[in-house]
Amino acid sequence: MLVSIGLPVYNGADVMEGVVRSVLAQQHGDMELVITDNASTDSTEELCRGLAAEDSRISYFRQPENLGMLRNFDFAIQNAKGEFFRWIGDDDRLDPTYSTKCLDAFAADPRLLMVTTQISYTDTRDGIVRTERYEEAAPGSGLNSDDPAERVAELSRLLNESYLIIDPLYGMVRRAQVAAMSPRRNMPREDQVFAARLAMGGPWEHINEVLASRHWDIKHRGKLARRLGVPTWKGYCSTLLQCRETLYWARAQVADGTLTSEQYRQIRGAVGGLYVRRHRQTAARRVRKVAKMAFGRS
Repeated sequence: MLVSIGLPVYNGADVMEGVVRSVLAQQHGDMELVITDNASTDSTEELCRGLAAEDSRISYFRQPENLGMLRNFDFAIQNAKGEFFRWIGDDDRLDPTYSTKCLDAFAADPRLLMVTTQISYTDTRDGIVRTERYEEAAPGSGLNSDDPAERVAELSRLLNESYLIIDPLYGMVRRAQVAAMSPRRNMPREDQVFAARLAMGGPWEHINEVLASRHWDIKHRGKLARRLGVPTWKGYCSTLLQCRETLYWARAQVADGTLTSEQYRQIRGAVGGLYVRRHRQTAARRVRKVAKMAFGRS
């Protein structure tokens, strides 16, 4: 059963060889690594062509011009061949048992659209490694529920609680179903919109075992907007735009009969709750910042 790993990269020559080796070291033998080079200006092309020459499981694509981050990510899944797929970052790692354990979860539950695992995150600012477990209430509930409204509500809770618990963009998915969700709108927090669409799309399973690692770089909203190639103001309105886009896709599923009107109402409530909590968190941060300015640093 072919598993495809998609590695979008831009100027990653200094860091990416390690992730390539970790993918090729998977215990599951039927693997494909799809590298999509977004017109890098360093030695990424030379490195990738050399790696592809060493191992026939590597497919290397070089874009003639920079497509932007999101389109390059999408190119990877559209050009993969596997029944199952996972994106990976250019300095991430996979445990050798990662693919095998995810496939076992899919085999045990044919309902599943995605399998996520516990991930360890290294903060690029301080080098501290962090991770958290996801404790669902019971099998068949939360993200594992058959009810898309319940899944979106649980995802909304997790997105506000901690980024460490689940990273929906770095789980293993059924490739054809997720590839059909293109195109995706280029906007700040599109990853969280896409996560909500995945939650609407089908049940998830989570493996409470650290089977992957990532480096985590928390970016300022304006900087992230510039990286995406969108106006800076969108970075500062990202929560509002995220909620509007999520509800757009929910309404589309009502129109095609995938969601009921009652499920849409519940999703709208969950998304509204996410919006309110985010703004409360923002207000609390501003109060702390003003207090620190007023009373000085300790």
